[in-house]
Amino acid sequence: MNHTATTRRSLLGALLAGAALSAAPAAATGSLPAAVPPAAPRATRPLLLGTYTSDPGGGTGIGTATYDTTTGALTTGPVISGVDNPSYLAAHPSGATVYAVDEQRQGGVTAIALAPDGSHRVLGTRGTGGAGPTHLSVHPTGKWLLSANYTSGSVAVHPIADDGSLGERTDLVAHTSPPPGPGQDGPRAHQILTSPDGGHVLAVDLGNDTVYTYRLDTAAGTLAEVSRAALEPGAGPRHITFHPGGRFAYLACELDNTTVVCGYDPATGTLTPGAGQSTGTGPGTSYPAQLLVTADGAFAYLANRGHNSLTRYAVERDGAALRLLDTVPVRGDFPRQIAFSPDGALLFAANQRSSTVTVFRVDRADGALSPAGEPVSAPVAVCVLPL
Repeated sequence: MNHTATTRRSLLGALLAGAALSAAPAAATGSLPAAVPPAAPRATRPLLLGTYTSDPGGGTGIGTATYDTTTGALTTGPVISGVDNPSYLAAHPSGATVYAVDEQRQGGVTAIALAPDGSHRVLGTRGTGGAGPTHLSVHPTGKWLLSANYTSGSVAVHPIADDGSLGERTDLVAHTSPPPGPGQDGPRAHQILTSPDGGHVLAVDLGNDTVYTYRLDTAAGTLAEVSRAALEPGAGPRHITFHPGGRFAYLACELDNTTVVCGYDPATGTLTPGAGQSTGTGPGTSYPAQLLVTADGAFAYLANRGHNSLTRYAVERDGAALRLLDTVPVRGDFPRQIAFSPDGALLFAANQRSSTVTVFRVDRADGALSPAGEPVSAPVAVCVLPL
């Protein structure tokens, strides 16, 4: 067990104090008979919700909630105000801080300190140097925040201080080549994340059908390109997810409605895309949004916004292949983002157009998804972050 994981668990434990366990029900006439053991306490955990504050009917900041780890039932809480258009969220490895993009013309990233009593505090915002940031992630060292500016097609790096606050930007890299893909008018950086081995940073650009691999200088906070992978013209790669083995990754391609299995070389950072394959949604464009892979590497799930469904794949050949199993209705409209609970037992979907969050139980044996309760209202829900 590493120190970071231990620290994060202890901090999350503090966040859950007072609300994590609900009391077992008492008998109407006093104590329960000795032959009947008391009901086991039900555990709850916190969850955060991203939204568009500028949309009609949108939120007023970052939503908070708790969820029952057994039933998946959600209970909404107060809003963390002071953040504009927090459309994507990412937690620091310590669990003490969360980061949000400010998806607007003058893009920003905001740090929020989480408190056990719910008095979460905005630590400040830094400019990303670009427009419309849609994704961010924390480097495994916990020292750098990486963000992707969709509208201006660039990626940025910010230092993270010991208290979780952000320093001034240390790098900004624009995707000036190759030229845009069919129907595109420029680069559109949609995601940036660190590879499982920690040695490289990958940026997915929908506008020019390219995934860039960078090496991050962890002393200076600068990015140096080491390779790039070209997708089929017009594929529109949006989101990449790694298999836990670290040698393969899966791309959701928004525009040609495909999933692409990619080989990955940890030594060089080279990504090698295979042929696009079916999302199981039939003809037309269903705007695939994001893939998830179970911790054991056995199953993968894809959110299809236009089809309003979740595709289930079996992962085969140690991650080298995906086999389509089925699709299930998401029970909402336009699933923008999906996330597992930390134990992998639940899958949450943020449904943008229906302003709801839906929850599914994940069968560990066959990966099947089953609804866990009814959809919960969440204004223009575009991101869900279970903690």
